[in-house]
Amino acid sequence: MWVVGLAYLLAILIAIPIGILSAVKQYSLFDQLATTFAFIGFSVPTFFTGLLFILLFSLKLHWFPTIYDSTLKVRDVATFWTQVKQMVMPVAVLTLFQSAAVARFMRSSMLDNLPLDYVRTARAKGLRERMVLLRHVLANSLIPVVTLIALGIPGIFAGAIITEQIFRVNGLGELLIRSIQNSDIPVVQALTFIFAFLVVFFNLLADLLYGVLDPRIRYA
Repeated sequence: MWVVGLAYLLAILIAIPIGILSAVKQYSLFDQLATTFAFIGFSVPTFFTGLLFILLFSLKLHWFPTIYDSTLKVRDVATFWTQVKQMVMPVAVLTLFQSAAVARFMRSSMLDNLPLDYVRTARAKGLRERMVLLRHVLANSLIPVVTLIALGIPGIFAGAIITEQIFRVNGLGELLIRSIQNSDIPVVQALTFIFAFLVVFFNLLADLLYGVLDPRIRYA
């Protein structure tokens, strides 16, 4: 959860501003670079990116350890720095992959809302452009993005199976694969039930957040 959760949080914090700026500055140099970044991040599989990072930053430059040590306990500054170094590559791989999808959704949703009548009305009332974007456009544009983010949260608990296998991260995804290989049916059933419950719960949470973001939606 430390590795996958941190990667997911960083992906959201990076992707939403990139998506907003790409939509506001459509067809600009920044938009083209962000689009290229998003397509590369979403198209290149994590096992390729992970192996590339290992070859470059571990074997070639010797900056980060190749394998994640799940038994490491943080006791002082040295062990904390070791923990940070071994988390950099798996977190970077997952952040690149996840932020690409969120950034594309954010850009597309912003572009759908920018030409609408309520945006022109807000500008005609004399509101500053930043207020128009953050108060009006962003709130409505976040509705489909909230769905994507909420349904991705169960993946934090499920773990990133491929990335965990590459970097030897001892997560739930790795546990699921090992249990399947060992025919440990009770563990597989328990993990599957937990993942299914989390998907349903966060899907319901996303539906409830629609009422907060969109004043037109009311729940009796």
